[in-house]
Amino acid sequence: MLELLISNFFSTWLNTAEIQTLKSANWSTWLDAIQVQVLLQPEFALDPRAESVVQQHLAQLTQQDLPATEQGVWIQEGNQVLAENQGNVPLPAASLTKIATTLAALLTWEPDHQFETLVSTTGTVEAGTLQGDLIVQGSGDPLFVWEEAIALGNALNQAGINRISGNLVITGNFAMNYETDPVTAGNFLRQGINSTLWSGEVENQYRMLPSNTPRPQVVVAGSVQAAPLEQVNSRSPQPLIRHSSLPLSQILKAMNIYSNNVMSEMLANSLGGAEKVAQLCADTANVPIEEIQLINGSGLGVENRISPRAVVAMLTAIQRNLQPKSLNVADLFPVIGRDRGTLAGRRIPISSAVKTGTLADVSSLAGAISTRDRGLVWFAIINRGWNLDELRNQQDVLLQNLTTQWGAQSSIPPTLTPGELSRLESNQLGASSRNEIL
Repeated sequence: MLELLISNFFSTWLNTAEIQTLKSANWSTWLDAIQVQVLLQPEFALDPRAESVVQQHLAQLTQQDLPATEQGVWIQEGNQVLAENQGNVPLPAASLTKIATTLAALLTWEPDHQFETLVSTTGTVEAGTLQGDLIVQGSGDPLFVWEEAIALGNALNQAGINRISGNLVITGNFAMNYETDPVTAGNFLRQGINSTLWSGEVENQYRMLPSNTPRPQVVVAGSVQAAPLEQVNSRSPQPLIRHSSLPLSQILKAMNIYSNNVMSEMLANSLGGAEKVAQLCADTANVPIEEIQLINGSGLGVENRISPRAVVAMLTAIQRNLQPKSLNVADLFPVIGRDRGTLAGRRIPISSAVKTGTLADVSSLAGAISTRDRGLVWFAIINRGWNLDELRNQQDVLLQNLTTQWGAQSSIPPTLTPGELSRLESNQLGASSRNEIL
């Protein structure tokens, strides 16, 4: 009788809507997800040498009246935590916030994704003059600079346009030279497509282009105006030129080398804002959302707080995302001995891929170093104090001491060797080749 009751109970239970849903789930996928989550949880296997180096770092700062409770450190090899201090405490991360923006961008777009800027007209071309307005519609390209404007001007000349009788109308998400105000950006564009208006800055940029690059001549007779996309579309403009940005991987590399705040803000806004970026990163890096507190995508402001553990988790998530595409963190972040930018004057072990961060009382550093005994070691250091030069010096000493303890790698490992196409030198593929006349 008892067996019958149990049988009837389970039969009824299995027929509930909730269990029917579970029964139809892909259990293999679910179990794989659980296994991945377990693998992403780092285990503590503290290394006495690493702990000693971190304690030396904290002691040096304590001597300068900088409390250890405000200094965050996380050292990790593979899935093993080797040393830490305040590791899960969210601290002002400064431009380490750009690591979060980088990861969220990779979760949203492929590394070869290109942002398109569409150029359209509202009139016809007669004897080299566009009888109407030229409309420029952006889609969030954060690296539209003088080179892009020069190439776009030359494309307009190739399309038979030397003069625009109407206005230059800016719509969509368009920025130029890191200026997001549409009229300001539009005036830069107006200058860039007409070489008779060039300043010394534009001339200098032009000299860096291939020697056979033409000097564009496109005169805008009207004014620069900003207009909502709906208003522009109601005029049924005719597409003329499609300009593609550099690949996302190169955009992220430039953003991180120079720690460009406007670029990172533009990307974060395109991704849905700081809150969306933080949630994407917390889910992917498998850390509590409380350890990634963002108010923007750049790191400006002490309100951007990330724990050292979360910084390393995001970096390793970036590495996992890139490896199937034959890329790695060295393709997106500055590399010691090859890239300068914010790394000028640093004494970090050669070939390390790192990201710096600076606020008035914050100096932060995170990335990967290659060692002989421990292989690839991931780290995050967030220091608080007013003597930023000394904080940077102590960060460099910490990494040098780790390399001394574990030995330097005799050659750069593939996990830190940048891919050929990702190098910023490939920018010389040129903006001209990224213009398609429609």
